[in-house]
Amino acid sequence: MSHERPSETSAPAGLEVLISELHIKSRAREFDISREEFGSILNQIAVKYCPEAPTGVRELYLTLHVEELVLARACAAGHEKAWEHFLVRYREKLYEVAGYIAKEAAAARELADSLYADLYGTQAREGKRVSKLASYTGRGSLEGWLRTVLAQEYVNQYRRQRRLVSLEEESEEGTQYAAPQKEAVPGIDPRLERATDQAFAALDSQDRFVLASYYLDGRTLAEISRQLRVHESTISRKLDKIAKSLRKNIITGLRKAGMSSRQVEEALQVDVRDLSINIRNRMAQESDRKSFPGEKAEAPAGDRSR
Repeated sequence: MSHERPSETSAPAGLEVLISELHIKSRAREFDISREEFGSILNQIAVKYCPEAPTGVRELYLTLHVEELVLARACAAGHEKAWEHFLVRYREKLYEVAGYIAKEAAAARELADSLYADLYGTQAREGKRVSKLASYTGRGSLEGWLRTVLAQEYVNQYRRQRRLVSLEEESEEGTQYAAPQKEAVPGIDPRLERATDQAFAALDSQDRFVLASYYLDGRTLAEISRQLRVHESTISRKLDKIAKSLRKNIITGLRKAGMSSRQVEEALQVDVRDLSINIRNRMAQESDRKSFPGEKAEAPAGDRSR
């Protein structure tokens, strides 16, 4: 039986009852979000995270923080009651986090206020308000997401200031457009970098090849399967297995380093590009391997003899 890929205009088949139940649970009607609008929001999330696996949509929906998702989307749409509710619940927490990140009261206040502008949507694009809250998908807690966004905003401010200072210094010294060097990004817990580095280092050469080929070199599953002389589905399963193993090993490393469950959840939301470790070097390995150890090459579907 074939499965249809979720579209952005209709809910995946068979999920209507679940969507209705989640709509009630989310208290969406308090913020004037209809069942149809709610279903559309969920379906957009399914299209993003389950494009090739419709059977996993139900499991995805059941893990979403739907009440926080609705609150965020209502705020993004400009619903005043939702925004008031948001401020009551998260304002003080955001100022506390900003203080922890910026270390100085005035800087923390400026950081939090700049984020509020992005969250509320003070800018417009093509006649529509642009709110950062519209990008929240409910896959993690809204508080954890806000912490991550706040940390990223601090990083962005730091980078902008750093580029400005570097350019001024270079101009004064007569240097023009010197190539920027990679620098440590503030706000990144070194325990995350160590755990990630150790997890990548523990991969065998075959796993590193598959990851590098797919995520860094942009090769398709078909291209990798041809090179390794295995079936496409084998590569797909391999990627999924490696990703789960990496996540598990990173989490184990973070917990061994003394992180709480909450700290681990927040740490895992950091953009890997902000880590100082060289991911490409960690995934570099031999490119001439032909098959996985212990596996026989599989012929493409349709070419197998019975």
